[in-house]
Amino acid sequence: MCRNIHPLHNFEPAATDDEVHAAALQFVRKISGSTKPSKANEEAFNRAVDEIAHISRHLLEDLVTTAPPKNREVEAEKAKARSAKRFAAA
Repeated sequence: MCRNIHPLHNFEPAATDDEVHAAALQFVRKISGSTKPSKANEEAFNRAVDEIAHISRHLLEDLVTTAPPKNREVEAEKAKARSAKRFAAA
């Protein structure tokens, strides 16, 4: 999975439309192999981002869990700790 796409399910407050759009954009960039499409592909690229964001929003709204909601700050600290461990000087 692309490292820039972060889990969006089960957070309080829920993922924003901007977060869902950013994840969709990263997904389309990854599968298309392009960070900025050519003029010829721009419409298809943007349409794909919009459609994936739309479907992702529906998915997030429909998922159910019994786990307590995650805290964004706590998850960010965990990610920083994992990164520090991964990239620590050997």
